[in-house]
Amino acid sequence: MRHARRRIVRRAARLAAVGGLLLGGTMVTRAVASEPPGPSAAPNTLAQTASGAGAGLVARLGGDRTAGHWVDADGRPVVAVTDGSTAEAVRRAGATAKVVRHSMTELRSAAATLRSAPRVPGTAWALDYRSNEVVVRGDRTVSGADWSRLTGVAEGIGAFVRMERTEGVFTTRLNGAEPILSTAGRCSAGFNVTDGTSDFILTAGHCGPTGSVWFGDGEGDRQIGRTVAGSFPGDDFSLVEYAGGRAGDAADVVAVGGGKGVRITGTGEPAVGQRVFRSGSTSGLREGRVTALEATVNYPEGTVTGLIETDVCAEPGDSGGPMFSEGVALGVTSGGSGDCAKGGTTFFQPLPEAMAALGVRLVASGRDGAAAGTSAPPATGAAGTGASGAGAPGAEASAPVTDAGGTPLLARLTDRRNVGPGLLVVAGSLVALVATRWIRTEQDRKAYRRQYSATWN
Repeated sequence: MRHARRRIVRRAARLAAVGGLLLGGTMVTRAVASEPPGPSAAPNTLAQTASGAGAGLVARLGGDRTAGHWVDADGRPVVAVTDGSTAEAVRRAGATAKVVRHSMTELRSAAATLRSAPRVPGTAWALDYRSNEVVVRGDRTVSGADWSRLTGVAEGIGAFVRMERTEGVFTTRLNGAEPILSTAGRCSAGFNVTDGTSDFILTAGHCGPTGSVWFGDGEGDRQIGRTVAGSFPGDDFSLVEYAGGRAGDAADVVAVGGGKGVRITGTGEPAVGQRVFRSGSTSGLREGRVTALEATVNYPEGTVTGLIETDVCAEPGDSGGPMFSEGVALGVTSGGSGDCAKGGTTFFQPLPEAMAALGVRLVASGRDGAAAGTSAPPATGAAGTGASGAGAPGAEASAPVTDAGGTPLLARLTDRRNVGPGLLVVAGSLVALVATRWIRTEQDRKAYRRQYSATWN
């Protein structure tokens, strides 16, 4: 019985070794036949893909036949259209069509009429693509008489202009927090940009006029840089040139608190409905969704147009902080209403428009030769000096930032395009096969010696 069990064990071991050889050979063959992995691609979320598809359809079909696009709850593109033939064209392109009454041309005409009316501080409006309306909001500082006059303008435009009152106050998010400070107030740095010669912080324009000097501490001992260009009101962006000319290490990383960060890989245009994140020096990392585009806000200091409207909360000191989604830079914090205890509305200056006006490009992942030595506060902001490093970690900050080329050993070994796993299986199987053969030989030799000894005696 014991010999029978040994034979069964040896046979099973040999079969396993042979099976391992076959499996390892197959793995090596597939790895050699498959294409080698290319360079790491920039993260691309479904929302961004949907945004690009929707934007392309709107641009191709025109403003008289469409009325904007957005991303639905499943992350798929939806395009508002004004007739059945356009709806069919959208469906053929793989997107969802929603037939609406008013075109983009009508919505923008309504917004232009509102802008031409007497300015009322404390009001804002934006194009709500999903409801096919222009939504006008007035905060609690707007008097009854001013609200009545603006309501009259809206009624003259049409029923697709919706009037709403809000409890908060539309303000720029200046003062009250670190990390960059000047005599004009306190703000959060946004994204690092460059003109090819010098590096800059792109932040909010209302943070300070040209010539403002910025420091990384309240004592004024550590100068970050000086504002060299900007626009506010009208737009809301400014450029702070680094005192040393360079942004420093990790210039392509936005800190989000807890020693973690998000590597920025490029810029993009947001889509209504897209999930976004904002990091600021007062309230840290917060998330929400884009609710409208082409927003106009009448701050007490002046009117700003072309903003991104979101339901992400923000507080004083968060001004200029970065908004991003899956490593794609979208905008910098302008202002809004409410706070992070009650919630509210926050507006952002779109990043591509600001960079085009300033003649700079984003310092993103993959830039060669990031300068050593940082003049920015540690654990703050965009790219080593940007927005706040304090805040609750979110989905985009689930792990510390690592070098783009630092693939863990386990990941390399388990990549089916790598010959390593197959070679390991082949080597292990050969060892097992040789060991099984050797054990059997030794057992047979010992059995022979026992038999020979018994016969001799």
